[in-house]
Amino acid sequence: MSITKEKKASIVTQFAGSAKNTGSIEGQIALLTERITHISGHLQANKKDFSTHRGLMQLVGKRKRLLNYLQKHNLTGYRQLIEKLGIRK
Repeated sequence: MSITKEKKASIVTQFAGSAKNTGSIEGQIALLTERITHISGHLQANKKDFSTHRGLMQLVGKRKRLLNYLQKHNLTGYRQLIEKLGIRK
């Protein structure tokens, strides 16, 4: 199941400032993180769903590339975002 419009708007508002600012790097990373956590829960219940596992790896790779971009261009924003999302230690 995908993310509802309301949930997507609330996530983008929380991380990007405006509900219509879905193109911001922070908003994209937050949405990808939400999808990754949802798919991870699905894979824990369905261990042999290999096509979903491949999709999850693609999402993780995309999030990693966006995080690398954010780290190069806005280091303070990167640190704040990973602290809010709790994705790095």
